Order: sequence, then C-alpha cells, then structure tokens
Amino acid sequence: MTTNRSYEREQHVAVAAVREAARLCRAVAAEISPEVLAKKDKSPVTVADFGSQALVARTLAESFPDDPIIGEEDSSELRQPESAAILDQVLRHVRDVRSAPGREAVDADTVCQWIDRGGTTEYRDRFWTVDPIDGTKGFLRKEQYAVALALVVDGQVVVGALACPGLDAVFHAVRGEGAFVSPLEDGSGGHPTAPARIHVGDREDSSAARFCESVESGHSAHDDAASIAERLGITLPPLRMDSQAKYAVVARGDADIYLRLPTRADYREKIWDHAAGALIVAEAGGLVTDIHGRPLEFHHGRELTANRGVVVTNGRLHDRVIAAIAELGIGRDTAG
Repeated sequence: MTTNRSYEREQHVAVAAVREAARLCRAVAAEISPEVLAKKDKSPVTVADFGSQALVARTLAESFPDDPIIGEEDSSELRQPESAAILDQVLRHVRDVRSAPGREAVDADTVCQWIDRGGTTEYRDRFWTVDPIDGTKGFLRKEQYAVALALVVDGQVVVGALACPGLDAVFHAVRGEGAFVSPLEDGSGGHPTAPARIHVGDREDSSAARFCESVESGHSAHDDAASIAERLGITLPPLRMDSQAKYAVVARGDADIYLRLPTRADYREKIWDHAAGALIVAEAGGLVTDIHGRPLEFHHGRELTANRGVVVTNGRLHDRVIAAIAELGIGRDTAG
C-alpha cells in the first residue's frame, strides 16, 4: 500500500521534465514545412520522440537516480547507421535545450544512454512511465499532442504531469492533493505563475454532455461511441483530439466524457497512454475506469492487461455511460 507521504518534490521534477521536453518538441515542430508533410515524412516526430524521452529520462536521473522508467522508446533504431541523420538532429535539439553552464557535455552516445533509461519493462514497486510524444499525428498536424509522465508506487499512480503545447499548459496532480494547471512556459523575470486548481464539470444531464474521442478511428471505435452517444441522448458532435489532451479537457470541464473504446479483442492499452491523465482527472473530481467499470490496474508492466478500453467522465455521468456500454454489448468478449 502507498503511504501518505508527500510527493511534492516528485511533482516539481515531473513538471520541470515535461516542460523541458515540450520545449524541444515545439522547436522540432517549428521546423516542419509543408513540403515535409506533403512527402509524409515522419522524421520530425521521430526526432521529437527520441529527444523528448532523452530529456525526461535525464531530468529524472538527476533527482531520482534509482528510479526505473517504463518508456515507449529505446535507442536501438537510433544507433543504426541508416539513422545517423536522425541521431544528429536529436543531438542538436537536445543540446539546444540542455546547453547551460555547469551541465555536462552531451554527445550522441550520452543521448542514447538517456533514452535507454526508459527500457524497464516489468512492474516495480516504484517506477515512472513516460510517453515522450503522445499523439504523433497531432504533432505532425501541429494540433494536439502531449508529453506525459507519471510516477507509480505500489500499483497506484501518485504523480502525473501532462505538457500540452496545443493548450499552452501543463496539467499536474499528486494523489490526494487535487489537480492543477500551470502555463507551459512558467513566468518571466524569475516570478513563476502559481498553479490554478481545476475541476471537472458538474453536468448531470447526459443529453447535454460533450464527449471527446481519438481523431484516429484505429485508436477508438467511433461507431460504438456514436451508438453510446445516441443511447445517452447526446446531440453535440464529438470533440476529436489526439493524445491525453482529452484527459486535460475533461479535467478542466471543457468536456464531460472521454471514450477510448476497443477496436479489436486482443488489444490492451499501454500504461503511458493513460497513467498521467487518469490521475489528473481523478484529482479534478472525475472518474476513470475501463469499459466494464473496473479501476485501471497499473501493476502489470507496460500494458493494462487486466482492463479493456477506458471510460473517463466527470463522475456524475459515469454509471450511465457504463450502463450504455453494457446494454450495447460493447466489449462483451472480455467482460468475464
């Protein structure tokens, strides 16, 4: 069981880590030209993905050197000869962010070592999980994406931080202490802006609810979501966004429901896609479960193997959403 100890230091480090990584991501995004998009060149998101994980892992290593990290990336691809140009770009952007008096010199091997700090795959009693760019297509479209970081202790998410450049904000929470939002670039002249507490909306009439879902139909079953909306009497069109920014908009009351519905029977969600956002919504007064109403279980390694899909609400509408899912038979193949 987790204790009632404070995780304020961990929260401070997590917010600093995702802010720094978001700075790198914005710098990479600024270099994306229409010609790159026309060629369907995904190298910018690759550069940002690796660079972001390197920075987050290094920041965590400085403060918590013994903490393992379950990350999305490893450097094996980056170390291949054919990836030399990508590695050079990653190194350039990491150096641009990390260059400061007193910081160690950064070379390509060092960056790869930082990335590989995220190579833990098995559950530990205390570990971090990072998604260096959640919402890669949103990143390429210059829309919504997030840098997501969470600390899991004894199977519970106790710290969460989401940097959402498209919302120009960092959302963060410590278990039991509420959810907050801070500017993505914090203050000026040495005077940081105080975090503002956020709360989910108080809508109880499901017919007036606003729900959000993934842009990509491969990430969430849009047809099933439409059926649920119809059953609940929802008439507003879905708010489609990439990344855990969807958790953020529910947490601050801009939407009431976020549905991540299974697209195939054998798929299980990755923990880094949900850990930070789930805590932030819960601390903002909302509720997060799988589609069968079960709490998300973060003690099975890299995946939510005991869960099926994800349902996020303001809490007031949760039972009705879960009931609609059951009545429609969605996910019945794994209900037992």
